[in-house]
Amino acid sequence: MTAETLGVAGIRDILRLLPHRYPFLMIDRVIDMRGDEHAVGIKNITANEPQFLGHFPENPVMPGVLVIEGMAQTAGVLCLRSMARNRYAMYFLTIDKAKFRKPAVPGDTLEYHVDKIAHRRNMWWYRAEAKVGSALIAQAEVGAVLTEE
Repeated sequence: MTAETLGVAGIRDILRLLPHRYPFLMIDRVIDMRGDEHAVGIKNITANEPQFLGHFPENPVMPGVLVIEGMAQTAGVLCLRSMARNRYAMYFLTIDKAKFRKPAVPGDTLEYHVDKIAHRRNMWWYRAEAKVGSALIAQAEVGAVLTEE
């Protein structure tokens, strides 16, 4: 049984599905995948990540835009896993209803909970929440378009 059949995507699966690489890969693994409907992405935040050199050296805080990117990457893995992997590229279409409630800092484990809202032709929309433990730190709706490579 592979990780994919268990509803999990490890780092090798993520690297096969997404074009992102360090330092712009914002998820370490994806768990609890249910078809293209739901998944939870995991990001372990460490102090040695490059964004903390300037955001902010005396008080490192995960930039909100990277939290949103982690949501989108989780949704991307969920969507692309159900498609013919090597034939598609996924691009942001929309970011709506974004709210930031608390900062995430080094040492935190971010969980990106994403649920499909809609799918029409080559466009997908997901509702996402970022959590640290049980605390909701951010939320947004993200949309993407798939294009053939």
